[in-house]
Amino acid sequence: MAEAIIPLLDAARRRLAHCPREALGELIQPRRLLGISRAPRIVRRGAAWHLGTVLLADDRMLLVGEIVRARPDVRRGYTAQSQRERAGLAAAAHRGGFAEGEIVHLGWQELDLDAAATGAASGPLRTVDGVPMIRWSTAGGYQPLERYLDDRIELALHAPDGTTDRP
Repeated sequence: MAEAIIPLLDAARRRLAHCPREALGELIQPRRLLGISRAPRIVRRGAAWHLGTVLLADDRMLLVGEIVRARPDVRRGYTAQSQRERAGLAAAAHRGGFAEGEIVHLGWQELDLDAAATGAASGPLRTVDGVPMIRWSTAGGYQPLERYLDDRIELALHAPDGTTDRP
């Protein structure tokens, strides 16, 4: 079903072969041990290239979720609960074995390429009049997937000075 989408993704993977990937992780809440709760950790579930609103892995395309950088757990005086939660996720990634500063993607969702090929939306992906299309934001319109991938791959291959090494 996804005959129009798969070749685009395969070509993108070939072009990105020498670009670094970012880690995919899953938050695990360990079982209690002798009635004592243990700290959550994030375990590695693969790697993918970050291309804007999507992640491209070897065998699938994913919708981006939350992104954290692993770092050790230290006491911080955050006033906002959301800052405390993000610091907790960063510490959980570090406990899970990610190197300090490593980027980890959480809460990603696999896109259904077959559904998108039939015209149904799968996250930001769908086919319109036989052309695979993608939306880069919920408020944005659709653009051809091929052009979107070209733009994002160019950013990955030729990042401007002073920017991160990822698109």
